[in-house]
Amino acid sequence: MAETGTDDPRRVAVEVLGRIERDNAFANLALAAALGRTDLDRRDRAFVTDLVYGTTRMRRACDHMVDRFLHDEVEPGVRTVLRMGAYQLHWGGVPAHAAVSATVAVAPRRVRGLCNAVLRRVSESKPNPPSRAVELSYPDWIIETLTTDLGEAAAVEALEAMNRPATAVAREDGYHQDRASQLVSEVVADGLAEGARVADLCAAPGGKATAIASAGASVVAADRRQRRLNLVRINAEGLGLEMGLVVADANRPPFRPGGFERVLVDAPCSGLGVLRRRADSRWRVTPDDVDELADIQLALLTAALPLVAPGGMLVYSVCTLTAAETTGVDERFRESTGAVPAGPLPEPWRAHGSGGMLLPQDLDAEGMAVFRYEVA
Repeated sequence: MAETGTDDPRRVAVEVLGRIERDNAFANLALAAALGRTDLDRRDRAFVTDLVYGTTRMRRACDHMVDRFLHDEVEPGVRTVLRMGAYQLHWGGVPAHAAVSATVAVAPRRVRGLCNAVLRRVSESKPNPPSRAVELSYPDWIIETLTTDLGEAAAVEALEAMNRPATAVAREDGYHQDRASQLVSEVVADGLAEGARVADLCAAPGGKATAIASAGASVVAADRRQRRLNLVRINAEGLGLEMGLVVADANRPPFRPGGFERVLVDAPCSGLGVLRRRADSRWRVTPDDVDELADIQLALLTAALPLVAPGGMLVYSVCTLTAAETTGVDERFRESTGAVPAGPLPEPWRAHGSGGMLLPQDLDAEGMAVFRYEVA
């Protein structure tokens, strides 16, 4: 491991964690930028990634461990160091002597004595969380919402699964993508004839659009921002795929009615099924966001329905687990439009209202919900 300095893994991790907590930076973007400025080897880059994502995920549990041994509030930068130390000691699998000494070494000099004393006490103690939310390190409202929507046992198992690092599986074409996302693409492509027309209205970064194109469909990928659509283009070119690319607002799609055999609305959502991959989202999303997003999702589905050709299918997917954004949107959409569900999904999808759901524990993958509607 590198000596303490610009490329010391823990110093890089503290820098990134500070940006997340101080500047409200997105974890994945801040981490990628910081790693791009270092000469760390693959092992140390993986260590930095684990420190950043792990400390961010377990922030509430880390604070509980640390606060028991603090008499006064500390400045945010010092708390960042203490959180990172607590993560290593109790969740990161780092030996105590290394976790304490190396973490103290990246603390500001004036508080190294404090950090050393607190982290040594943390290393000698066991977690004794006052609640399930503190133990699993989530806001109370997420625990309460998913317990209500999924049942306690399934919710706890899902939340535990999302505290483990994410993995991606290579598709046959070499693209790395979570297995649950691959299964959504398979739902869209199932039974399609070669060259069938498919619109992906919220396509960036292009994982689902490229998978559907790889299955033989003629895909038009749309997204409202050119910058995000460029990600689709880069991914498609890297796989040797051709597809139409359109900058468009999915609320007002610029396509002729009945122009597609399949239309996918992979809608913006609260992301409560992908919290292992989006480490900071659990601290960003609010209950109000869920309600607002459900209204947006309903509007997107309603706008997409006329684009489906007779005999075609509209597919709605979200990477969240809330009832409001899954069965709630499904029920509201069917009630307002008369849309007809296309029937149950096969395993490994769990029955979920008129559609299906994958919980994170099902495939050790993302949580995902899918609904299909037939157009006569």
